[in-house]
Amino acid sequence: MPAAKDNRFLIVTGLSGSGKSVVSRALEDFGYYCMDNLPAKLIADFVDLWLKKKVEIDRAAMVVDIREPRFLADFPAVLREIRKRVPVRLVFLEASDEALAKRFNETRRPHPLAPRRPILEGVRLERKRLLGIRRLADEILDTSGLNIYQLKDLVGERLLRRRKPRTQVVVTSFGYKHGLPIESDLVFDTRLLPNPFYVDQLRKRTGKAPSVRRYVLGSPGTKPFLQHLARFVDFALPRFAREGKTAVAIAVGCTGGRHRSVVVAEELGRHLKKGGACDVRIYHRDLYK
Repeated sequence: MPAAKDNRFLIVTGLSGSGKSVVSRALEDFGYYCMDNLPAKLIADFVDLWLKKKVEIDRAAMVVDIREPRFLADFPAVLREIRKRVPVRLVFLEASDEALAKRFNETRRPHPLAPRRPILEGVRLERKRLLGIRRLADEILDTSGLNIYQLKDLVGERLLRRRKPRTQVVVTSFGYKHGLPIESDLVFDTRLLPNPFYVDQLRKRTGKAPSVRRYVLGSPGTKPFLQHLARFVDFALPRFAREGKTAVAIAVGCTGGRHRSVVVAEELGRHLKKGGACDVRIYHRDLYK
């Protein structure tokens, strides 16, 4: 049976330090049952159980590598055998010598093939020994320069053909006298703007009322405040997404959470929705307190 595009059974291997553990955790997040360092000769036994549905597992992924003493000798034959029975995909992870050496230095771990020698010697020796298995791979992922979030995105997009999730933004208005929203990623203070509370006919109304909205938006300083706020949020959100943060909580506060913060939160939400790059929800926490 040729290697297929079916993603239900994946085998992940590659160079030490190339990110196999990160990929395994990412696959678990995508609903895979993952096994780490299963001896090569036991893979066929698991495949039999999986095909006979004796294990309640829909999608499975295995991480196998050179830590298993007979991996190099046994794995090619095992892979050929199980490919006759199941559309397994072999994913090979690699990275540049420099990236791998840096990762080993940062974690202060010796290379498994060169515990008492320079790390680069181990990296180059392993790369040479794995060359034959690399040639068997259906997919080769170069993880050089990727952080864990970017690698997870790569798994989703390239390996599983999933679209990158859109950033979810929640804009919450609040009153400082009631406390900060503890889940906030970004907090902006509108107390520098004129307060409608001190206008008798506006005091009992909220930022949802047209009269309060006109007062806040027409006050000196509000327009440049909104321009600076939009510019900063437009700067920050793509960078959050690049680091793998796809849910961002923005809090906008004023004294009581009923006037200025409500108007500004609504304006910020409208700006983000107009941009279309994220999904936006607006929540007025203290509007009726």
